[in-house]
Amino acid sequence: MDTAATPVGIAVIPLDVADDLAVEQAFALRAAIIAADLPDFPPFCRQRFLGQLRHPMPGEEDRFALAYLDGEPVGFLCVELPQLENTENASVSIEVLPEYRRRGVGRTLHEYAVRTLRELGRRRLNGHSVDVLPGQASGPDPVAAFAASVGAKNALVDVRRRLDITTLDHLGLDELLAEAWRRADGYSLVQWTGSAPDEYLDDIAYLDGRLIQDAPLGDLEWEAAKPDRERILAVDAALAARGRRSYHSGLRHDATGRLVAWTMIDLGASVSWHAYQQITIVDPDHRGHRLGTVAKVENLRFTMAHEAELRFIDTWNAGVNDHMISINEAIGFRPVDSWNNWQLTL
Repeated sequence: MDTAATPVGIAVIPLDVADDLAVEQAFALRAAIIAADLPDFPPFCRQRFLGQLRHPMPGEEDRFALAYLDGEPVGFLCVELPQLENTENASVSIEVLPEYRRRGVGRTLHEYAVRTLRELGRRRLNGHSVDVLPGQASGPDPVAAFAASVGAKNALVDVRRRLDITTLDHLGLDELLAEAWRRADGYSLVQWTGSAPDEYLDDIAYLDGRLIQDAPLGDLEWEAAKPDRERILAVDAALAARGRRSYHSGLRHDATGRLVAWTMIDLGASVSWHAYQQITIVDPDHRGHRLGTVAKVENLRFTMAHEAELRFIDTWNAGVNDHMISINEAIGFRPVDSWNNWQLTL
């Protein structure tokens, strides 16, 4: 078995997804860490975790490992290896139980990941960490200090915003939507749950591929995906295996029949009070008609009509993405924290 060890009794062992005991240890670790570090998040979803282990996203190979300190599982490593685009990149997540931090576990996992990526010929490592918003009181950031010590750069700052459904200004939302629809003459609303209707799969693939092209990336070196309808269907299948349920709204251009705007909200299998606002994208040839606003507000109401217990929705935007931030703020999303995207050239 491939292992890595240090003089202080830390061992890193690849996670065998068929080993039920190791998988349960990994789940318990992740659940405890997320509860400690992100207390406003929903409890970590078992089905989502098992789906990630056993149903990787199409075009991606994932590797996992556990760190043991004196025989006790205390840390978790996930390495995501894109296989179609970004074949020089890898995304790495390192998590350590709070009571075992500052004892070399995270550094050992990092060194293990770096060795693995160099052996695979990868040139860049990407990861993220959570920070307070600018202006909020904070102490020293151990992740930032560690990133600096290994030569990683903060390539992009995202901000998480949260919508509290119980505080929605429904009258204001009515006015926002009515004004947006006045600018959207010649377009029709299309809505669905789960996988996209067959007639829109090619349009969804095009719009999905535009996300990285159009979103601010800062200094991140990341190639846009080039999905086709088969990959979109495979992504839908992987998400279904993870227990995700999704609500979609799009705008069809009446003259051509093409879907030219699309947004999605999804929920996990473990709770009904929390959701994520995911992709919102408009074809560049159809911008200026408030299609993004129409899609987001209509989809929010579509989701709420099906999810009576929904209370909170989280979304992330690059801190410099003023246009999308303005729409989210008008709907009622408010900043919670910032997320640093670290990039390390190997």
